[in-house]
Amino acid sequence: MLPVWAQTGFHGGPPRTTHVVGRQGQIAAIVFGYPLRASSSTPATGHGNKILWVSRTLPASPAALWIRAQQMTGTKAVGAPVGRVLMGGPGPSYVNLPRPGCWRLQLSWSGRKDTLDLAYGSGS
Repeated sequence: MLPVWAQTGFHGGPPRTTHVVGRQGQIAAIVFGYPLRASSSTPATGHGNKILWVSRTLPASPAALWIRAQQMTGTKAVGAPVGRVLMGGPGPSYVNLPRPGCWRLQLSWSGRKDTLDLAYGSGS
């Protein structure tokens, strides 16, 4: 179940969509573009990898959300990491990653850090 702190702004209860909470419990990724799809350039036609990032505590001022994404096979890193920056910080976004598989995202924003895993399927 989506934690109470991540439900702010939703009317009629929490959204019925996939979500992942960071290992430290500092951020939640609410996935509205489920299933997420990998793409080496642009997202698949008619599909968006929409993720709403919700920080457990609101920062004093908006700051970028920095993402370091590493593809994983079990506990082993595969390939080079990929970086993304969401200039507005936690909030609505589209996060596209280049290959299908499990991705470990190391997130940092406003002096906070957390890590979570997201699965991306084929982009067709």
